[in-house]
Amino acid sequence: MNNIHDSVRLGEYVVIEDGVTIGENVVIGHQTTVLKGTIIEDNVMVGCNCILGIKPHVNKRIRKSTVENVLVIREGARLGNLVTIYAGAYISKDVFIGDHASIRENTSIGEKTIIGRCATVELNTMIGSNCTIQTQAYITGDTFLEDNVFIGPCVSMANDKYMGAAQYALKGPYIKAGAKIGNNASLLPGITIGEQSIIGAGSVVTKNIPNKITAVGNPAKRLNRGEVE
Repeated sequence: MNNIHDSVRLGEYVVIEDGVTIGENVVIGHQTTVLKGTIIEDNVMVGCNCILGIKPHVNKRIRKSTVENVLVIREGARLGNLVTIYAGAYISKDVFIGDHASIRENTSIGEKTIIGRCATVELNTMIGSNCTIQTQAYITGDTFLEDNVFIGPCVSMANDKYMGAAQYALKGPYIKAGAKIGNNASLLPGITIGEQSIIGAGSVVTKNIPNKITAVGNPAKRLNRGEVE
């Protein structure tokens, strides 16, 4: 059985499985599929051709994760077209998710955060409030972004230090509050970016970055202060 408020507006060919809850004044675009266990709160807008509440599939080479069967999309969130969100994700109030974005299981997106077009957020990742993740950014699994972080277009991150050649506890970057990462920067596994620090466009960050500095280059170095320690 579903719990769908009378005020919900559905486009053509929308599919809603059993076990879905949808609140007041929700709008869902044409040909969107809402899978079992999805909770959509009031005043949410969902674009066309989205798939919400996907259950992850694995094979012998893909690690299994313990996934709650519930996708929660909080009040006032806005989803573009062709967005895919997996079961076990938590989308907070007033989040904006652009067209073609993909958000995996066991993730949390904080209030008023923006996820840009074609951006990818991988599993086991926490993103704080008021963050901006711009177009085609890749947020790898096991990553933590504190509040007010800016990620520029096409930024790439990694979480596997040995690229599958050895057993390793996967760990993505930890990006502290207010840090800004420029276009096309690459962040290696396990590094920390300090509070309010800036990473220049195209930089490759191989070591931890202290608070409140600017680092640029490959490998990234503190601007005018030599190599980052």
